[in-house]
Amino acid sequence: MAKKKACKKCKLFVEGGECPNCKSSNFTTSWQGRLYVNDVSESMIAEKINIKVKGEYAIKVR
Repeated sequence: MAKKKACKKCKLFVEGGECPNCKSSNFTTSWQGRLYVNDVSESMIAEKINIKVKGEYAIKVR
């Protein structure tokens, strides 16, 4: 199974050629950890790391 691509700018996992969150096309397959945000308005972690859109994020990207 291929490793997922994460956006280097906002760390959101993407499948297409452009990040739907920040519109960047700069991706990496070198990442560590995953963070799932379901409810941005209620998540203290999302608030702390400034996530505005629900989804799956990498914790660390290179």
